[in-house]
Amino acid sequence: MRVLIDTNIVLDFLLEREPFFSDAEALFQALGAGQVVGYFTATTLTDIFYIAKRQTQSIERARQIISIILAVMEICPVDRIVLEVALMSGLADFEDAVQIACAIAQGLDAIVTRDRNFSNATMPVLSVNQLLKQL
Repeated sequence: MRVLIDTNIVLDFLLEREPFFSDAEALFQALGAGQVVGYFTATTLTDIFYIAKRQTQSIERARQIISIILAVMEICPVDRIVLEVALMSGLADFEDAVQIACAIAQGLDAIVTRDRNFSNATMPVLSVNQLLKQL
């Protein structure tokens, strides 16, 4: 299964944020085992770097986090078409709209998130637990 993984889930795992860490860890184990192919948007990477650097107070740790992501996940490009589709979607959260547009453009099977704002997506939206049960 090929899925777009929402920014918050990636951060839950990499920053060990409770109470979400155990679910995110199980997802990353499935990614490492090849049970799932995880995607994230190119714009997510810059957000994660910024947040990781701010929370860890370490540019080296932020770079390590980016290296981990690049080693286990695929990148969905964000181009003009994706941004225009996201803008025209009418969603209030532009970041979520970009992620949905990327997932559709890449023909992914689902979006994995704990964010309820994805309810307007025209594709399956799963929690980590729902995804893991399907494997």
